[in-house]
Amino acid sequence: MRIVMIGTGYVGLVSGACFADFGHEVVCVDKDQSKIDALLNGEIPIFEPGLDELVAKNVAAGRLSFTLDLAEALPGTDAVFIAVGTPSRRGDGHADLSYVYAAAREMAPLLPDGVVVVDKSTVPVGTGDEVERIIREEAPELSFSVASNPEFLREGAAIDDFKRPDRVVIGVNDAHAESVLEEIYRPLTRNESPLVSMSRRGAELTKYAANAFLATKIGFINEIADLCEKVGADVRDVSKGIGLDSRIGNRFLMPGPGYGGSCFPKDTLALLKTGQDYESPLRIVESVVASNDQRKRGMGRKVINALGGGDLHGKTVAVLGLTFKANTDDMRDSPAISVVQALQDAGIEVKAYDPEGMEQAKKVLSNVTYCEGPYEAMDGADALVIVTEWDTFRALDLDRVKGLLKDLIFVDLRNLYSRSDVEGTGFKYIGVGR
Repeated sequence: MRIVMIGTGYVGLVSGACFADFGHEVVCVDKDQSKIDALLNGEIPIFEPGLDELVAKNVAAGRLSFTLDLAEALPGTDAVFIAVGTPSRRGDGHADLSYVYAAAREMAPLLPDGVVVVDKSTVPVGTGDEVERIIREEAPELSFSVASNPEFLREGAAIDDFKRPDRVVIGVNDAHAESVLEEIYRPLTRNESPLVSMSRRGAELTKYAANAFLATKIGFINEIADLCEKVGADVRDVSKGIGLDSRIGNRFLMPGPGYGGSCFPKDTLALLKTGQDYESPLRIVESVVASNDQRKRGMGRKVINALGGGDLHGKTVAVLGLTFKANTDDMRDSPAISVVQALQDAGIEVKAYDPEGMEQAKKVLSNVTYCEGPYEAMDGADALVIVTEWDTFRALDLDRVKGLLKDLIFVDLRNLYSRSDVEGTGFKYIGVGR
């Protein structure tokens, strides 16, 4: 089938490349000249393991192309996916849908009859209705369908998630849209990946409900970790003990500095706003959002307390990991931002290293000494704090670290290390929930 993907950000580029790898003809469209120029030159504007090879393979095969010209891309198209940004709107937390609606308005007079327009972006309930209204207003004679097909991609594992999904959710209000999406995803259903068909509004809400539930699991285990520290238990034991219950499951039960990234923070806020709009408040999600905000700020205080508190001017901390999670360069709402800012507010100098995120970090964190590697960051620092769970931080040479730090303070916000191993080398070890 012929597919047009509007937007070459994280969701659009990964989805477009994977659809092309299924054998479909995919054209990715974007208004950003620099992005399109980079892609035409074989440069990938985001970091996602394996994406550069996947894009190159399908471009070479003639199944994947990039353009700025929407009018050039749309003729003969079977499905148009809208994969533009929906950031939190300033002031009220609602998703900013201006890019979605602008795309609908621009494409409307150019669409071929029979096309299916698919919201791939994460959008609140009722967005598909408005997209349909806009297109009918701009092209009253057009025969078309509007569907919802939310993405469930984890940054750092997006290609595998797309090709081997737990489920594919499609929200449709007519048989034609359902049949087109079934054909697009037929390579997956051959492998028995469940295609879950529901109403358009149901699919829109499913995406938000899924992310809010996962955020709730993270918030829950983080609070249990705090309680473990007070009562003398180890959160790793508690996490295992509850995670083996098949009704709960063991995923998203690892405590840490709080959730961040492009999805959970904005999606929980958008879901809260939807609940308010429909006079159906979501008290649990409200508590999760508040708890996570406090969590990220509290991690900075945890490091400050490890240094003894008081006047810390002149102290230096080595921060390992800046992105919100490993295997991405995404700094959006990263817990590291709150940690670094808390340290700086206390008069502490920060030296930092991240394998992929430093260029993005420089846009949001100033007065930080960015280093070429973890050991350079530790050289002369008073303490070490691991904020992001990159594999390269899992096997640090503790004897070498011992020779670099002024004070042997090891703060592990991801519980990557055994307390006995670290303390056996002479460090003061501070983990989470232990």
